[in-house]
Amino acid sequence: MTRKSSPSIIAIDGPAASGKSTIGLKLAEALGYLFFDTGVMYRAVTWIALDHDIDVRDEAKVTALAEETPIDVTPASKSDGRACDVLVAGKDITWETRLPIVDANVSIVSAYPGVRAALSKQQRRIGQRGRVVMVGRDIGTVVLPEADLKIYLDASPEERARRRHAEMTARGANVKYEDILAKVIERDRIDSTRDVAPLRAAVDAVIIDSDKMSVNEVFEKALALCK
Repeated sequence: MTRKSSPSIIAIDGPAASGKSTIGLKLAEALGYLFFDTGVMYRAVTWIALDHDIDVRDEAKVTALAEETPIDVTPASKSDGRACDVLVAGKDITWETRLPIVDANVSIVSAYPGVRAALSKQQRRIGQRGRVVMVGRDIGTVVLPEADLKIYLDASPEERARRRHAEMTARGANVKYEDILAKVIERDRIDSTRDVAPLRAAVDAVIIDSDKMSVNEVFEKALALCK
């Protein structure tokens, strides 16, 4: 496949733990594109709020934090499993954004209209440069509705919880599958019912149900869409 035949802006949306980041990263590497998981920005704001003892339910303070905080996302500088570097004022907070306490609070932060507006501007600016695979929940519908290719990657809550459990266990976390499933279901409820940019597939998105597909099978199907 030649690069000139590939879509320049690729948007991948879908619910939590559907495999968006895994497929997006593989696709970006295959195409030589920038991989940008927009969720890291919401995670960064969530972690900063918690680190500064700001109540994540204080919408005004969290929104102000998002508007005033410069967040940079760059190619991975270390081979420690990260897909990218997340930098705030030059400080690497990549792994801090993956802490369980961030998992438990990020949906609250990402539901605030002001936070989404502030971060969407940064996301859109990066995306419009082209040669990018952007992953999130509202990329094809809100951030980059003009994307050349839109993919909606889906999977059942049970399968997504199984994957997340395996991932966290591999990192040494002592977690129960049932607890993760409950969090996945609650995350879906929050993401799909919020007033601003609710989780949904764009009308022109290609929907891929990955329940019974391996990572490589999903990747190959996504890559074929780029041809």
